[in-house]
Amino acid sequence: MAAVMRNVSGSNVEAQLIYAITLPVSCAIILINLLIILAITCNRQLHNSQNYFFLSLLVADLCTGVALPFIPWMGLNRPLSFSSCLLVHIFPNFLFLAFLFNLVLVHYERYRSIMSPLQRGQLWLHRRFVLPLLAVWMLPLLFALLPAFGWNNKAIHDRNECCPVTNSTARSNCVALSGERCCTYRSVFPNAFIYLEVYGLLAPAILSIAAMTLRVLWITREQLRDIQRLQRAVANRECRRRIEMRYACCVVAVSLAFLTCWVPYIVYTHVGMEFLLRRGGKSNRIGHIVLSCVGIGGIAVVPLLLGLANREYTDPVKKLFRKLRHRYRHRSVQMDTSLQFS
Repeated sequence: MAAVMRNVSGSNVEAQLIYAITLPVSCAIILINLLIILAITCNRQLHNSQNYFFLSLLVADLCTGVALPFIPWMGLNRPLSFSSCLLVHIFPNFLFLAFLFNLVLVHYERYRSIMSPLQRGQLWLHRRFVLPLLAVWMLPLLFALLPAFGWNNKAIHDRNECCPVTNSTARSNCVALSGERCCTYRSVFPNAFIYLEVYGLLAPAILSIAAMTLRVLWITREQLRDIQRLQRAVANRECRRRIEMRYACCVVAVSLAFLTCWVPYIVYTHVGMEFLLRRGGKSNRIGHIVLSCVGIGGIAVVPLLLGLANREYTDPVKKLFRKLRHRYRHRSVQMDTSLQFS
């Protein structure tokens, strides 16, 4: 019984740690996404295929923010039925995969627009934008549902390995307290599924985003050199200095975004593979919780950085806040004048 109580208290500590890290980040992600979504939907000038792609990314990021407090639980053991176990593992996994596919789509669309600026309207992405939008949602859904279609380890779930005690009496008491079989990631995702998702989907997506970003920076550098050649002809050193400074700020911003958003997720993915697929010994549960919260939360901030860096999205929000502030001040002035006359 003492071992069971220790297990319950340990679960409470883990739950408090998860919610303490994820809830503030989740609330910030949801709020900022709602503001940018409102800015895009309320401005008819932004109703085009490019912004539809970004709007889909914001919706996926919003869903990821909602599911963020539940994602770290996927690496922990819980007493649940097998159908509930499938749901709590498949649904967050689908939302995150849809988010990543949308992120790749947005980067690819911007990459193609920069590579072929004169043929932007003729790209198949813009002429048939509904097909890519359906693909970035349906493909992750089909892949995430594979465990529900039978590619799972239900036999591991039926063994009930939740109770960390070896005594038969204590184990029976633990099972009686839990009332359900043990739900673990191993009972839902086979090792082959995890390897396929990490090295067949996640790693190529991250590498493609990194390659497209580096290619865009290289093209920007080449264009900057062409501009500098023209500036030398008119000997405008101040203009050249401003352009170089702007490019340097762009490189620094991209580097900081990569270090703060992508590096924690990459570390979580590879270290998490070592923790989750370790056959012998105990994994560091606290370390897994911290890595998952920081890694998933960091990558979920990427669309927010892209949205906040675009004035087309931020200017309507600023105007909205200015109107609200003006109305508030106007009402406060009216209340003061009415109180003075009364």
